[in-house]
Amino acid sequence: MEWLPLALLAAFSVATADALTKKGMQGVDGVEIVVVRFVFTGVLLAPLLAIQPLPAIPAAFWPWLAAMIPIEVAALWLYMIAIRDSPLALTLPYLAFTPAFATVTGWAVLGERVSVQGFAGILVVVFGAYVLNAAAVTAPGRGWRRWLRPLGAIVRERGSRLMLTVAALYSITIVLGKGALQHVPVTFFAPFFAVVLAVTVLVGFASVRPSLVRALWRRPGWHLAIGAALAVSLLSHLFALRLVEVAYMIAVKRTSLLFGILYGAVLFREAHLGRHLVGGTLMLAGVVLIALASA
Repeated sequence: MEWLPLALLAAFSVATADALTKKGMQGVDGVEIVVVRFVFTGVLLAPLLAIQPLPAIPAAFWPWLAAMIPIEVAALWLYMIAIRDSPLALTLPYLAFTPAFATVTGWAVLGERVSVQGFAGILVVVFGAYVLNAAAVTAPGRGWRRWLRPLGAIVRERGSRLMLTVAALYSITIVLGKGALQHVPVTFFAPFFAVVLAVTVLVGFASVRPSLVRALWRRPGWHLAIGAALAVSLLSHLFALRLVEVAYMIAVKRTSLLFGILYGAVLFREAHLGRHLVGGTLMLAGVVLIALASA
């Protein structure tokens, strides 16, 4: 199970990047944060392209990349609209559904199949992540209705529907990433993809808001730290992805929520840890089921 510690490292690194973002970029708007995260990840991974010989890149690689980039950018754009227009309590819980969608996209695109036990673990992780998200953003309401409110919002809340679409799009991009890895090594694909995505995001947003280019150097220490955490996450994510079914990998990576809660308690003195106990326990139980199924 070499993939499991790599997936957990990816989860921990994402949570670290989020904690650094919260600590070091207070008062910064969402667009600037997005650009910083993508650009500095690309900047820090770019040297990997220079220190290794260029691999033979077959023609079959380019369709995977060409499909992946616009979907990744579209997911980011819809994510921003969703959290802008709707309460977090009615949007963030829907990201929990990405692993469930990945069981379908992994089968449809790559022919991957998960075992009954593995699928049960994925569902437990999804439910745990949903509970964690709903608890973390304190959905309005009382008792059990508070936990169901995000689900009911799918009918009336545009942001909820958008975030469910984002979860589905991420289940596609992770499959496309694994498809691309069939043709090139991780040590090439990770920096190449990061650089292409950084340039795409920077050009796209800076063409509308040129001040974003100057903003990149406003807090260089924090920006570099965030980029370093995300670079580690991307590398470990891709190395794990080569070793296991995409649905298993993304389910385990969702434990970033647990690491994020621990960061919140230690760094930001956030309370209500008991509220997250049920969701956290479910997620860990799901990870155990997945690990046993993939052994």
